[in-house]
Amino acid sequence: MRLTGPARWRPLAEQGSAWLRFVVGYTALGIALAVVIVWINPDLLGPFAPRVEVTQTEAESPRQYDASGPASYAAAVDEAAPAVVNIFTVKQVTERLTPPGFDDPLFRRFFGDPPAQERQRTQTSLGSGVILSENGYVVTNHHVIDDAEQIQVLLADGRERTASVVGRDPETDLAVLRIDADQLPVITFARDDRVRVGDVVLAIGNPFGVGQTVTQGIISATGRDQLGLSTFENFLQTDAAINPGNSGGALVDAQGHLVGINTAIFSGTGGSQGIGFAIPAGIAQAVVSDLIQHGRVVRGWIGVQAQRLNPALAESLGLDPETAGVAITHVLPEGPADRAGLRAGDILTQVEERPLRDVQDLLQAISQAAPGTEVEVSGYRDQEPFSTRVTLGERPAVQQPQRPGQR
Repeated sequence: MRLTGPARWRPLAEQGSAWLRFVVGYTALGIALAVVIVWINPDLLGPFAPRVEVTQTEAESPRQYDASGPASYAAAVDEAAPAVVNIFTVKQVTERLTPPGFDDPLFRRFFGDPPAQERQRTQTSLGSGVILSENGYVVTNHHVIDDAEQIQVLLADGRERTASVVGRDPETDLAVLRIDADQLPVITFARDDRVRVGDVVLAIGNPFGVGQTVTQGIISATGRDQLGLSTFENFLQTDAAINPGNSGGALVDAQGHLVGINTAIFSGTGGSQGIGFAIPAGIAQAVVSDLIQHGRVVRGWIGVQAQRLNPALAESLGLDPETAGVAITHVLPEGPADRAGLRAGDILTQVEERPLRDVQDLLQAISQAAPGTEVEVSGYRDQEPFSTRVTLGERPAVQQPQRPGQR
């Protein structure tokens, strides 16, 4: 029998439904099997599966790290603190007193400078120092005892002594005092070449006059210069807290050895902000030796004024902008440089094969040589290389006031 109409298509629809169920069923089974297989062995996914590899140190590593560090720095403090003293100074200052209202600009316009009286006032200040020898030599900062009429030194054991000034050097901001006392504790100097950035250091001094205090930090940098604190700058930078009264005190390492003399802080408020500066022990030792032996520091002197050779100046003089050195701006008549034939406009790039980057390098190279030493200087004159020999004189004494930021 031939079927027409809906009856004709019913068997075909039934057949299509069965075929669809067959395909869907086997597809679902395949997916399920794939999930199971990937769960058992995820590496089969290859590059499509992100993996994170963690490297872990083996139990027996050939490189061992010592993170034990001292739990206390009491031993270092016991070693150094007895040699750190408190310094108190007294001086008379003159004050100019003006009657109230007389300093008004309108009054000055019609009546001139107002009458004023002067009076003497006693001013006291405080600082710290370090005992260098059993026979009573003490090193401190020059600005601590500058213009002082009376200097009192208080030892860690409670003894108090009047101090006299042996010598002073404003250009490094150091001074040496002498006290009459016996059985004095002495500090041990560290070697400058062993001081590294990151070393733990302790600052010992008399901040704010509260008494001997110890603060802890690290060496933040070495060789800091161009700070405007003194003529010869080669400071250690530390984040150990340094405050007014710490000046002249000791900066010591974890063994209690002296690495520097605390000198100044960088601060907008007058308090410690974690940037302090200390004169390296090696420089202090050399200065102290001269002050004790001669009463002054004996340094070489060349007799010129100079400025750093920057790229713009080098190019204007017809030199390679990358040329490093200093340009002589003035030659002192009858000075060592003048007698050697140096003149304004000469460019110096080396002293005894020591490269010059700025004026501080020239100062260091010349001052470290003894007066009478003959040194070779080289550079450019009228764009042409030249060299000559200079017999150094002795650097004249310089009186230098206290700089802002000194403590």
